Amino acid sequence: MPELLAPLTIRGTTFRNRIAVSPMCQYSSTSGFADDWHLVHLGSRAAGGAGLVFTEATAVSPQGRISPADLGIWDDKHIEFLARITKYIHGMGSIAGIQLAHAGRKASCSPPRLGGTRLRTEEEGAWTTLAPSPIPFNEEDPLPRALDESGIQKVIDQFRSAAERALEAGFKVIEIHSAHGYLLHEFLSPLSNQRTDEYGGTLENRTRLLRDVVAEVREVIPEKMPLFVRISATDWVEGGWDLDQSISLAKLLKELGVDLIDCSSGALLPNVAIPVGRNFQVPFAKAIRKEAEVKTGAVGRIIEPEQANDIIASGQADMVLLATEMLRDPYWAHKAYEAFGEEPPWPLPYGYAIKRRKL
Repeated sequence: MPELLAPLTIRGTTFRNRIAVSPMCQYSSTSGFADDWHLVHLGSRAAGGAGLVFTEATAVSPQGRISPADLGIWDDKHIEFLARITKYIHGMGSIAGIQLAHAGRKASCSPPRLGGTRLRTEEEGAWTTLAPSPIPFNEEDPLPRALDESGIQKVIDQFRSAAERALEAGFKVIEIHSAHGYLLHEFLSPLSNQRTDEYGGTLENRTRLLRDVVAEVREVIPEKMPLFVRISATDWVEGGWDLDQSISLAKLLKELGVDLIDCSSGALLPNVAIPVGRNFQVPFAKAIRKEAEVKTGAVGRIIEPEQANDIIASGQADMVLLATEMLRDPYWAHKAYEAFGEEPPWPLPYGYAIKRRKL
């Protein structure tokens, strides 16, 4: 069996293969609630054979949403429908994961289908954004409010409470979103964090909030439950967050009980030139896996099964996370099985008919 399709066990959870559905914002929620769209969207990828299916970035507070249409988990009332989704995903033989997120200074925007522009007035539904320092994402944006000590503690508590709700909803993996220019990434990068207190300046200080969040989440979830962290391994800008700092961070996170680093990059600043292409972010996963001796997930223009298998077989990552390709084809994983001459894990209602057709 090709290594892409081999099971992977992390702590007490076994994934049927190394194929994961990456978190992808749907901008289809009202007041943070999941609905039938999320059930069908996520459930179809589980039926499609993926080993791990992540929700989109799920806000730990209303202020932490990118847009008013973001999925949320800041209220106990959010649990019920999320539990319906996790039950279905697990019934399909996949593992349900949730990505916990706070958008920081990139919050309070309209959904992309409505332009993705900054909301500015109360009539538009705008709210005050939060950041490590009063530096906007775009120069013309309103200044975000720099978090004080009590505000930082509130954010930590929100991540902890969100993790507790995720457990109640039945998720078996939690990923903390510390990438793409959102709040935890903003604290990491010296380009967005110009604080002079214990949360700014040195690498130890700039990583403190993420480490505090990880410690709180690890404390409330079971020992057997995997914990992932998504990072932007580089800002792609001189003087910003980079791969060397990411390796140092990964070592610290491993000590705190993080099991896998999901290696993305960029999005801290607008209009940055990024050399996008096939496997363009895979070298980050490879370097962090080797230097920090921690499991990694690879992302970034992974398209064909053979390409994905090579990433795993060559030791560059332990898992591949697909986004756009999973939107194009929810059954990408089944086609990967067929490409390697293996029997796909079709759901019974499909598998019976497909096997008969092959006779």
